Amino acid sequence: MTDRKGELAANLAKVEQRIAAACAAAGRERDEVTLIVVTKTYPASDVRLLSELGVRHVAENRDQDAAPKAAECSDLPLTWHFVGQLQTNKVRSVVGYAGLVQSVDRSKLVTALSREAVRTGREVGCLLQVALDAGESARGERGGVAPGAIAELADLVAGAPGLRLDGLMTVAPLTGEYAGRQQAAFERLMDLSTDLRRTHPAANMVSAGMSADLEQAVAAGATHVRIGTAVLGVRARLG
Repeated sequence: MTDRKGELAANLAKVEQRIAAACAAAGRERDEVTLIVVTKTYPASDVRLLSELGVRHVAENRDQDAAPKAAECSDLPLTWHFVGQLQTNKVRSVVGYAGLVQSVDRSKLVTALSREAVRTGREVGCLLQVALDAGESARGERGGVAPGAIAELADLVAGAPGLRLDGLMTVAPLTGEYAGRQQAAFERLMDLSTDLRRTHPAANMVSAGMSADLEQAVAAGATHVRIGTAVLGVRARLG
């Protein structure tokens, strides 16, 4: 085993222990929570090692980094998640490799994703990114739809050819009433998920929690956690 593979294996084991402990504390089964490893800024060689170690879900937030990496790893049994703010001019590229887009937050993006999914004969899973730092009808500082606009956007995704409404995603906000209150933020997301499932029962995916707050996300009921630093290490500063 290479030094890097050993490092990743050890980090994955620690994260696995954290998820398992959080599930036990919340009275949940371990298989109720799926680990997504966020591989942004790390090379395709790391993605390949993660796959060898059993990782099946990886995430990226910048298409210019993700597209060549996904192409290089196209032989691996991976599901790619796109988790960054997505501009419509990047949709064609992203639909080429992403099985799920977790950052759907406006009607124009839904239209573009649907058009490209139909053109390529693919089905793309969509999570609505919820901005808990937004007013009822505004957008969040880091993208996302306000809670009050979820229902309308969900109906749009559910009715769009080539798209599948899978659920909700959030990032713990840095401002507003939930700043520094990750547990409360994730519990609010779960309440919104319950509301959504009344009209869209299959949209039961809840993506929340990162390296620093995965325990709070699991306690709240998240089905997927997005872990980068705790698996891959502290990223070099960009720029």
